[in-house]
Amino acid sequence: MLAKRVATPLNPALDASHVAVVTVSYGSDDVIGPFLSSLMTASVNPLHIVVADNKPLGKSSVIAAMAKKAGAIYLALPSNRGYGGAINAAVRALPAEIEWVVISNPDVTVNPGAIDVLLNSVCDDETIAAVGPRILSADGEVYPSARTIPSLTTGVGHALFADVWPTNPWSRRYRRESNIPTSRRDAGWLSGAFLAVRRRVLDDLAGFDEGYFMYFEDVDLGYRIGKLGLRSVYEPSAVVVHTGAHSTDGDSARMVRAHHVSARRFLSRKYAGPLLLPVRVVLSAGLAIRSRIAERRATR
Repeated sequence: MLAKRVATPLNPALDASHVAVVTVSYGSDDVIGPFLSSLMTASVNPLHIVVADNKPLGKSSVIAAMAKKAGAIYLALPSNRGYGGAINAAVRALPAEIEWVVISNPDVTVNPGAIDVLLNSVCDDETIAAVGPRILSADGEVYPSARTIPSLTTGVGHALFADVWPTNPWSRRYRRESNIPTSRRDAGWLSGAFLAVRRRVLDDLAGFDEGYFMYFEDVDLGYRIGKLGLRSVYEPSAVVVHTGAHSTDGDSARMVRAHHVSARRFLSRKYAGPLLLPVRVVLSAGLAIRSRIAERRATR
């Protein structure tokens, strides 16, 4: 467990021992240390922490050593299950009394008190299943981390025109760039880079859909939360900094391809049925073309 630090106390209705943080490492030696250090001031109370390792190098690895130093549980996985699969494994390793699970990328640093701010804002409202903070890039830009669930028209328009017409209305609607949120509001989905989810909701949904190896698992989770009649809420008074997708460095073309495969999977599953087959064909073709263009750019 982490030592206590000065921050905003949690609502007494939520026992501090009922909050956990889970993250996934994949060769994250350069970023996991700052992430774990930032958790020491993210809450006034100790946090239960699990680091799932998709690329373990034995118990003497840097990741294992840093997890031990931070008082975290180190979970070496037998194979790379992808982001969602590793998060699910970490959640299964949590004790039964955990009520809220904070899911985070390892290349994030958490501002002081951010976890307490998030949970204090929503813990008494049983209609809220997930809450996410304002996410900043390393240069201070606000990342649009609270977005709408992509519709079929939005998905097709974004797939076909995002690269040739970046300001097209479909991409803007999907990214919500015309209205980067500055106040608390409901969202269709919250970025998997950092969000808190009620444990019972994760259990009810069987966690992330592991059919998404990487990308769109957070979109799918937000969609399924909404299908339960529950809410995802953006709380910008809590702040984290996302430095970047370090684990994809040097393999950007493969990651571009994975992103488009996941996008096609989500939209095809959301809009299933024989009557929508022609639309799915157009969508798949558009995503395939966009993926090839993006892959070429990534390898230049």
